[in-house]
Amino acid sequence: MASLNIMSHCGRWLPPYCYSVPKKEVKRKDLQVLAETRLREAQVLFQNRKFDGAYYLAGYAVECAIKACVARRTRRFDFPDKDLANQVYTHDLTKLLTPAGLAQTFQEEFRTDRALELRWGVVKDWSEQSRYETHSRKEAKDIIDAVGHPQGILACIRKYC
Repeated sequence: MASLNIMSHCGRWLPPYCYSVPKKEVKRKDLQVLAETRLREAQVLFQNRKFDGAYYLAGYAVECAIKACVARRTRRFDFPDKDLANQVYTHDLTKLLTPAGLAQTFQEEFRTDRALELRWGVVKDWSEQSRYETHSRKEAKDIIDAVGHPQGILACIRKYC
């Protein structure tokens, strides 16, 4: 990131965290690419025995994928619905299913695919707070497998978004 010449009122340089930089508009395709990228990064971290980061990024991949579904349901020039906006500013994967239009879809999928329901059981309790936690090799492997399996959580989300 290029440094900005921003000075405080007393003439000292401000560190980067003291000012905001305009953010790029995030589009549905960006979120879809991020989901796939974060899963690949989780796999690389796992292979390098970095289980905490692997666990976190695998869950974050699901969050990005679900938010891509939310983006699909919005229109470019529509004024954002306040309730929808409040629902999507969360990291709770289960809560995100509703504004993404996936809550009922997942329930229907679970009725016919018990393995998918078990995979969701592994993934649903992920939280952004996991970045501050330690995770075992087994926990990291379980979430990566649940997310990245050919009939896993990302594959299911891809079908509908």
